[in-house]
Amino acid sequence: MSLRIAVAAPFQQKGRERMRKSEFVVALSLDRDWFSPDQAKRLVDVASGQGLLAREGDDLVAEFDPAAVEIPEEFVPDERLLQEQSTFEKVLDKVVSGGTAKQTAVAEINELQQRVGVTVEAAAILYARRRGIDVSAEADEALADLKA
Repeated sequence: MSLRIAVAAPFQQKGRERMRKSEFVVALSLDRDWFSPDQAKRLVDVASGQGLLAREGDDLVAEFDPAAVEIPEEFVPDERLLQEQSTFEKVLDKVVSGGTAKQTAVAEINELQQRVGVTVEAAAILYARRRGIDVSAEADEALADLKA
């Protein structure tokens, strides 16, 4: 969820859902002093991979409503946001965003994995789909990983 907060901040600051990539980087690095410019560019890559940002030419477009995201006053993003998430982590984030407690989801996914005898990624995808959560991109990613 903190990735969503970090991405929402520059859009909220500018009061729009589209901005130049350079504006986004400046907002995160100079205005907020959360990241170096290179780290802010990396955040763009991670957020794009997570489906939070779309790239349209030199512009970044929020794929969610940034105005609806609450940014705590004391919020400072962790540099771990700059790391790529595993397929399991992506699915788990969607399940948690869908209203399931993280601890509950992990326990139930692990139980499903053992019962069905599949990878943890496959179990997480099945778990999410049973709850009506769209994890199509993550399913494609998991399948590609299995084929590799």
